[in-house]
Amino acid sequence: MPQWSVDRRRVLAAAALGRNLQDPGPVSDEGELLRAVSGEILDVSPHLIIIGTPDGREERLVIAPWATAWRGDTVAPADLPMGAQVVVRTLQAGRVAERIWADTVRVTGVIEKIRGRSGDRTMELYCGPHRGHRTVVIPYAASGRLQVRHPKLEPGYLFDAIGVREDGVARARLPATSQPPYRWTAVPEPPPAYGGAQEQISATVTWSDAFDPDERGAAYPMLESADSGCDEAGVSCTGLPYLALGSTLEVRNVCAERTSIVPIVTCGCLAGRFCDRCLECGTSPRGRIAELSPSSFVELGGDLTKGCFNARVGLG
Repeated sequence: MPQWSVDRRRVLAAAALGRNLQDPGPVSDEGELLRAVSGEILDVSPHLIIIGTPDGREERLVIAPWATAWRGDTVAPADLPMGAQVVVRTLQAGRVAERIWADTVRVTGVIEKIRGRSGDRTMELYCGPHRGHRTVVIPYAASGRLQVRHPKLEPGYLFDAIGVREDGVARARLPATSQPPYRWTAVPEPPPAYGGAQEQISATVTWSDAFDPDERGAAYPMLESADSGCDEAGVSCTGLPYLALGSTLEVRNVCAERTSIVPIVTCGCLAGRFCDRCLECGTSPRGRIAELSPSSFVELGGDLTKGCFNARVGLG
């Protein structure tokens, strides 16, 4: 779905419903705004990082003394390689880098095949009709940590891991969730008391690497198939109401106490199959409301390596 059509839908929906048209992005009364900068590392030193952005600009960011970086493991920012693709969380109007994630991927899908019994293992995943199929390698050194939370590495079960892209290969390093105990076609029904007409719903918000670089937006499970072009839409154990592409979500990270207005830009049919919880600050209700782009997730105070935050979302 072209981005202009999503923007046009948002304008028309606000006019039809008599609502104020809210600009996407962080809400300005939430303290100092966080800004995400994405792109390729052109140069880096202990005190400065220069990033080439997708639209051809150069961003020169001072590295805060307390800044940390992650590229499969925690590293010093100055040790990141040239050419790495990064998402940087910044302060002071986008001038100071405080957290850097490099070559970070998230592989979320249904296990189709798994090869290898000892050493590194390779899995083929079905990631939904929009995202196709992906291959992920589970390094032997990370297999114990991953399998504690993903005990059923078998076809038909869901898989969700965070890792790093090395030489064009996605390598899982961290489990992003505890694996749901059911097969992907057996999603539990939502609780009867959950009403779709609620103004706000509490559950989990995650992120996905399936968005365009530097894109701000959300993937939402409960879209009409005719609207989204997805025959697998409309499944959620959270009891979400149906919304349309171009609708906006008012997302509140209750852990970081930050709010952002995020447009729905694509279908999140696979997110609706996860009836799991986020444990970042307390325990969220079951289910995923939305997947955010990395930039939107980071600007809400999210940590890409933790993978989720407890959220309260206004729908409309």
